[in-house]
Amino acid sequence: MVRRSWWRSAWANCCADHRKGVAVSILERFRLDGKVALVTGGGRGIGRSLSQALHEAGAITVIADIDAAAAVAAARELGGEEGLGLGVDVTDSQAVAGMVETVVQRYGRIDIAVNNAGIARRGDAESMPEQVWDSVVAVNLKGVFLCCQAEGRAMLEAGSGAIVNVASISARIVNRPQNQVNYNAAKAGVVQVTRSCAAEWAGRGVRVNCISPGHTVTPMTAPAIDDMGDTWRENTPMGRLADPTDLQGALVFLASDAASYVIGHDLVVDGGYSIW
Repeated sequence: MVRRSWWRSAWANCCADHRKGVAVSILERFRLDGKVALVTGGGRGIGRSLSQALHEAGAITVIADIDAAAAVAAARELGGEEGLGLGVDVTDSQAVAGMVETVVQRYGRIDIAVNNAGIARRGDAESMPEQVWDSVVAVNLKGVFLCCQAEGRAMLEAGSGAIVNVASISARIVNRPQNQVNYNAAKAGVVQVTRSCAAEWAGRGVRVNCISPGHTVTPMTAPAIDDMGDTWRENTPMGRLADPTDLQGALVFLASDAASYVIGHDLVVDGGYSIW
């Protein structure tokens, strides 16, 4: 009954706007003015760039990171002394719940959540220690689920929201030359968490999508680029690695009303790497 009433309300509003001749500019639909956004892993690299994009599009942006100092510094860079940065371990369900509660208490709601926190530890499948497997899956998959769950609860209670998870092209292909069965499996799981939550929550006003970046130049990937960057470039049709800013447009689209009819989608941003 709740699901049906939500759709009836949305359809009624749509029809009412149509009857009134109300037209919203497509550029205005990309704006995030007044929205409250939360980004995990936002202290550096891709997360920091995505936080900047949300801020530039008009959102109040809260930054969470395992490195509390980095989160605070990034948040203040965007929002001045009022910027909110939080130290959060996304593998800890209580810490994640506390993160969401803090944002809701301060701003009244969460409109946009970007679950970006992630790590990478390579190794051959036949010799990978269990701890190395567990550590990557805990952050990259369990962490995304715990964040989606806590954010989703807040958004479902409010009746609206948009979640964007950061997956990877490793969800759909086996990268080379690096061996990383743990990372590949975890990121594939992120895509399925995204689709599953999208299917469950769409009828209650919450959209869930994900972005799959290609090889991107960040502090985390710098050592690997020294070893394998040439191979990655040669296998990318555009002939270069991604800069974190290359992901900004995809995020703003999925977070905004411009993507109001998009759910469960994995938007690949890889310069063509995965099409060869």
